[in-house]
Amino acid sequence: MSIYNFNVTNAEGKRVDLSEYKGKVLLIINSATECGFTPQYALLQELYEKYKEQGMKILDFPCNQFGNQAPGSNEEIASFCSARFGVTFPHFAKIDVKGEHAEPLFQYLIKEKGFQGFDPAHKITALLEEMLAKENRDYKNEPDIKWNFTKFLIDREGNVISRFEPTEDMSIVEGRIKELL
Repeated sequence: MSIYNFNVTNAEGKRVDLSEYKGKVLLIINSATECGFTPQYALLQELYEKYKEQGMKILDFPCNQFGNQAPGSNEEIASFCSARFGVTFPHFAKIDVKGEHAEPLFQYLIKEKGFQGFDPAHKITALLEEMLAKENRDYKNEPDIKWNFTKFLIDREGNVISRFEPTEDMSIVEGRIKELL
């Protein structure tokens, strides 16, 4: 089993077989346009520009499950990302990443790499942990996605190599990408 066994819907409503990305290093993210982490789009675009010629792709899946922070249509989200951050990497249809209606791809990603905790040094970690603990005191022991801009790194063979929480320093994400390229 690998990510190549999955089909997803792109922002235009067309089905995409992820086997189209065989041989690429992928960073798969769940995103939101009205989140405190939304400026990460600029950093992600920088990574994409820097490494796309070496075989790296970013696949962006907007999700409105965390604070209703991705309220727009697929077209509105893509337009916002392009106009505000110059994003040129592929956008996919808005999805659920947790719960009974979670996109099967994300169910698989979570099964492969569960939650390992937020970066304790990040300025927003304490706030996220407090908020999540109010909803579920045992959240740290569950593998599901906790917030927007969780990232999964996939190697050229379709294996899930790493999971990065939104609080992870992007230099660490870049370092792992470089290792796989």
